[in-house]
Amino acid sequence: MSQEPLINIAELGKYLKRKRESERLSLRAVAKQTQVSASTLSRIENGTGTPDTPTLARLAKWLNVPFDRVVGMGTNTEQAIVYYPQESLPDIVEAHLRADKNLTPETAHALSELFRVAYNQFTPKAS
Repeated sequence: MSQEPLINIAELGKYLKRKRESERLSLRAVAKQTQVSASTLSRIENGTGTPDTPTLARLAKWLNVPFDRVVGMGTNTEQAIVYYPQESLPDIVEAHLRADKNLTPETAHALSELFRVAYNQFTPKAS
């Protein structure tokens, strides 16, 4: 019986890359802020590297999400959807879409991206 990993590296990588790109930061800039090497960050973003505990803690802090949220990303247990006030509305909607058992992961991702584009297009920009 194979056990599911505690961390969904692909999901963590997408979250990391999305924040990095939204803040217009290079891998080196994030590496400097997180004290995680740029090559490790790149492997995580590409879903090919598994971070150790100290790296996960640093990334959770930089992403501004609780450590248990990062570690619990790969679990497939029946739990309430938990979001945190610092998360953007598109991230909250994405969490709800991923939790919907009627949607395939691909459909949930497509809908979340569609919502993200629409949200960014129709949200008034601060002047």
